[in-house]
Order: sequence, then structure tokens, then C-alpha cells
Amino acid sequence: MSEANSGACSGANTLIFSCSGAADVGEVADRTARKLGRDKVGKMYCLTGIGGQVASIVKTAQAADQILAIDGCMLNCASLCLKEAGFEDFATLRLAELGMEKGMSPATEESVARAAKTAASILAA
Repeated sequence: MSEANSGACSGANTLIFSCSGAADVGEVADRTARKLGRDKVGKMYCLTGIGGQVASIVKTAQAADQILAIDGCMLNCASLCLKEAGFEDFATLRLAELGMEKGMSPATEESVARAAKTAASILAA
């Protein structure tokens, strides 16, 4: 099994790229991606490698069956990094659309669970 497939459910090659910014919503996004990996919904993958155009990381992402970007705030950095690298066909979870605002959304178990449930639904659609 390839590295990209090792964390995905049902053998699907699903990669998850999340904001990991300094704000509270960045922490929620990061912890959500890690939870999705533990729950075998997909595999958290390196967004910085996409931004840095690391050939092996970009190639793995290009081979993915599904990609999910988790954006912490309205700047949408995760989505923008993927778009800048040439990715167009990916799903997006914007935590702001769940009512999580930068500076006002502590990374609680509840907020991570709610974001992970929404992300799983997006990927299943």
C-alpha cells in the first residue's frame, strides 16, 4: 500500500491539507485534520510541501482520488496554496462557515468534533 493510501478509509486515496496557522481557528483546522487521519477518513498531508513545490509531495497529491482543504479563517490559505500549485478539483471546509471566527474560537474537543463531522460529510458527498 502506498504512503498516500495508508490512512484513507475503504482504500480511497484521500488527502487532507489544513491550515495550521497561529490563530485559534488554525489550531482547530490542524486538530481536525489529525482527527480525520486517526478516524481513517483520509490522510493529513503536508500543505507546506505543496506551497514549497516539493516534487514528491505534489506528485502524491496529484495522484489523490480526493483532496480536502481545511481553511481556518477567511483568508483561505489552505485553498489558495492548493490553487497556486495548480490544483482545482478539491473539496473545502471553511471553519468560518461553521461560525468559527478568528480570535473567538478556542480549539475545544467540541469544535474539533463538529468540524471533523462536517469534513467527513463533505468527503462522503
